Formats: sequence, C-alpha cells, structure tokens
Amino acid sequence: MLHIDAETIDRTLTFPELVNDLRSAFAANWVTPTRHHHIVEHDPKDSTLLLMPSWTGDGEHNYIGVKIVTVHPDNGSRNLPAIHGVYYLTNGNTGESLATLDGTRITVWRTAAASALASTYLSRPDSSVLTMIGSGALSPFMIRAHMAVRPIEQVYLWNHNIRNAHALAEKLSAEGLPVTAHPDLVTSIGKSDIVSSATLSTTPLIFGKWLKPGTHVDTVGAYNPQMRETDDELVRTATIFCDTWGGALHEGGDLAIPLSEGVITRDAVKADLHDLARGTHPGRTSDSEITYFKSVGTAVEDLAAAVAVYERASR
Repeated sequence: MLHIDAETIDRTLTFPELVNDLRSAFAANWVTPTRHHHIVEHDPKDSTLLLMPSWTGDGEHNYIGVKIVTVHPDNGSRNLPAIHGVYYLTNGNTGESLATLDGTRITVWRTAAASALASTYLSRPDSSVLTMIGSGALSPFMIRAHMAVRPIEQVYLWNHNIRNAHALAEKLSAEGLPVTAHPDLVTSIGKSDIVSSATLSTTPLIFGKWLKPGTHVDTVGAYNPQMRETDDELVRTATIFCDTWGGALHEGGDLAIPLSEGVITRDAVKADLHDLARGTHPGRTSDSEITYFKSVGTAVEDLAAAVAVYERASR
C-alpha cells in the first residue's frame, strides 16, 4: 500500500486537470453518503471530527475512499493549520487497500478546484480581477485555481490581520503571481469580478451593496451553521448555487441562516455542481447577473482528487 505525502500530491496535481477530474466526477453517478459530523464536546473550542465516504461503482476500475478530518478552530494561536486529515483509498471491486494520502493536502486542492469548476459556469469569461479574503493555508490554492480558469490579471488579498496579508502577498508575488495586499475590503470588492473567501468568520465579510453588476462570489469558509461570510442582501439579490444540496443548505451558515430566518426560500438556490456538470442548469445567464457559489465540501471531490493522485503517482 502506498502512502502519498503532501509533496507528492503537489508534484502530481495541476488545477486545469483536477478541475476537469471534478467535472467528470460530478457528472457521474458516484455514491456519497451523508458525512459523519461530530463535535468533540470536551474541547472548549468545539473541535470537529468529520468522516467523509464515497465510492465510484460505475466503471471497470472502481474505488472506495473515506477522508478522516479534524478541525480545530483555535489552531491559529498555535501556528498550526485548523484542518488535519488523512485519506484512505481502496479497490472498489476487492476492498484491497491501495493508498493513504495526506488528507489536509487533498482538501485544499479539491476545495480550490471545486470553486474553480463552479467559476467556469458562474463567473464572466473575461473576469480579470479577483479579491481573495483570508490568508490561511487554503488561500494560495484558491488564487491559483481561479487563475487556472479565468484570465486573472490582478489579485487583491485581504485579511483581518493585514500583516499576514502582506506576508502572503509578498510570497506569492515573488513566485510570479499578481497578488497585492489590500487594506480596504470595500474598495477591493468593488473593483473585483470575482470575490472569494476562505475564513472561519462568524459575521459577514462580503456585503451585497459592495458588489458591482456581474460579480461572482465564491465562499468556502463558514462550514457550520453558526458561521457566515455573506450578508442577507447578497443572498437576496444574487443567483445562488452550491456544491451539494444536502451539505450547503444545512451545514454552512451562509445559506442555513437566511433560510431559517425566511430571508430566502429553498427555491432561491438554483443548482448544485451535479446539475451544472450534467448540463441541467446553464449557470450564469447574463453579464450583469450577480452569482454566488456556496461550498462546504463533499466526499465526491475528495475521491476524485485521491483517484487522480493515485493513478498518476502509480504510473
């Protein structure tokens, strides 16, 4: 059985390929049971244990996989990532163990690729300015993923701690990416064609009144019902999409809160990534439309990424 570490994953994957891998997976009929979501109650910060299974079952070479993840929201104070995990991949026909993979690395790659996949349907094809909110471990992947599918020429990076934004912007700029730290979120959002957010915020950071016509908003943080990155006006005025119906409507506060308070109804959410990948919904319908994609993650994405890494690493 292989163990595939983070460095191997980084060498193996590219965003254009992974976006297409996810497109194929969402278009297929893979099976994904509801994730197991457990609060670790003895922890005063309400750390979380997630178990995320999925299997293919629709081809000659079948796979079964499960990701085991822990989320510790206060790890920033320890100078550690909030999310740690491992992925376990098996042969779907025989049950034989094939590989374990760095689950944390799989998570950042597949999360960013899912947002980029959504962007191919929901952002304007000429989108050239991106605001990235948050400077954690996921943010560089989000930036690269969006740049892989749209002609991004300028990235504004904002973080509540502007020093962290400057540090990450300098690092990415040195790698050749057009990233600049921006101290004013209102101004940067107003200039942007795409606004992406990856934070653990419990209060809105993106307000509908700041958005220009035609903006695409993408949020991947706020993974539980008490968190949110968008305000009521944004969800009222935007055309809303999600990664999966079961997760996004109930697990993430960006949709769960306005749904529970009657700000929007279930009908306001038009399609998920399965619908978009299968062509049952066209996505964006006009250049002036404001679109919003809410992602909380799904095991389909993990399995697609794990299979891609395993098959390419094995070769």
